[in-house]
Amino acid sequence: MHVHMKAELKATSISFQNPTLFNTHQNTPPLPEPEELKGCLGSLDGACIEKLLLHCASALESNDITLAQQVMWVLNNVASPLGDTNQRLTSWFLRALISRASRICPTSMNFKGSNYTIQRRLMSVTELAGYVDLIPWHRFGFCASNNEIFKSIKGFKRVHILDFSITPCMQWPTFIDSLAKLPEGPPSLRITVPSFRPMVPPLVNISIHEVGQRLGNFAKFKDVPFEFNVIGDNVSLTSEDLSNIESTNFHFESMLSLLNPSMLNLREDEALVINCQNWLRYLSDDRKGQNISLRDAFMNLVKGLNPQIVLLVDEDCDLSASSLTSRITASFNHLWIPFDALDTFLPKDSCQRTEFESDIGQKIENIISFEGHQRIERLESGMQMSQRMKNAGYFSVPFCEETVLEVKGLLDEHASGWGMKREESMLVLTWKGNSCVFATAWVPSEIRDHIGMDAHVS
Repeated sequence: MHVHMKAELKATSISFQNPTLFNTHQNTPPLPEPEELKGCLGSLDGACIEKLLLHCASALESNDITLAQQVMWVLNNVASPLGDTNQRLTSWFLRALISRASRICPTSMNFKGSNYTIQRRLMSVTELAGYVDLIPWHRFGFCASNNEIFKSIKGFKRVHILDFSITPCMQWPTFIDSLAKLPEGPPSLRITVPSFRPMVPPLVNISIHEVGQRLGNFAKFKDVPFEFNVIGDNVSLTSEDLSNIESTNFHFESMLSLLNPSMLNLREDEALVINCQNWLRYLSDDRKGQNISLRDAFMNLVKGLNPQIVLLVDEDCDLSASSLTSRITASFNHLWIPFDALDTFLPKDSCQRTEFESDIGQKIENIISFEGHQRIERLESGMQMSQRMKNAGYFSVPFCEETVLEVKGLLDEHASGWGMKREESMLVLTWKGNSCVFATAWVPSEIRDHIGMDAHVS
């Protein structure tokens, strides 16, 4: 566990006022305290909570139902969705463990609410803007990427951005505004997005076509020539499809088949930009008997399009392990960050806070409750993704000082705990010194050799 986390997650006294998740009679005493839990009762800090979560996970993996119930009983008396940072975070991890337990042994483990579902809420565009502004989790990547894109398209009259993002086009109003301020006048801007996206938060209550229409109205207001395209419109999804991971992978495969110059209507006189924001993790890395995974196939297809620059931004955490205990350790030490950051400026009963945390809770459930193709949250760390890009024949582009200053300016608008560091050619968002989100920029080897860019292999 990170040192900063141990310091920040203060000890939480156990309170027995929370409604129990277990279907036990009121007078039934708790199960006896196992040896593994001694020393973790009375008050719980972040280290003890993590220890309990790992004991529970190990018990579930070894089918020790008695121990799993004992640990869950203790965690249940700590967890509270409206408590302090410890209690709120524990609440979501406990829910995920209960969900997993109910799948593994539904008859042996009987919990109240074991069949709970996290409601997927649909936001308005205005609500989405507030969502991404709450903490710099998304804006950091937008700011770092936009400045590098701006630098790479200098001298081009036409710009084409192929945008893969889970926050529908929220990155581009600021970029359009910057183009409008160019003294020589703005280039024409074309943005292409896929019709299909991972069904993960944040979700908006309008179609991607309506998002594009609103973006077009803003570009018109700013006198920036604008075109918006959606690829894969012929792919229709039912509600059953959206809950079927195998079907989801199929639609990803269908979308990848459209990544060719003809389908994208690429033009020789335009600068092509590939923008990936918190998106690549949802492409399967399973080869399924094939020579290449969807994730690597995407990188190869994109490289073949000869983009001017590729931006890759995601959370800096490795959740790719097959081991449940490894994923719990990694996710617990990573996802405490947004819980802790929100606690610094939002009250405990804030609807905005509970909704943001609920979205993280949906992620926690997928990381812990599911296996195989149903587990779609398969993050790789910035270093892992960087190595993957190098293996695919990309060269890293260091972020310029102007970009660094822009990002620092953005972080100055938020709480003092936010910071930034450089790791090789990456920019990394930090909270109290702990890595949160990485941003990287890349060019294919052919582009680097053609224009003589200052790009690095290592």
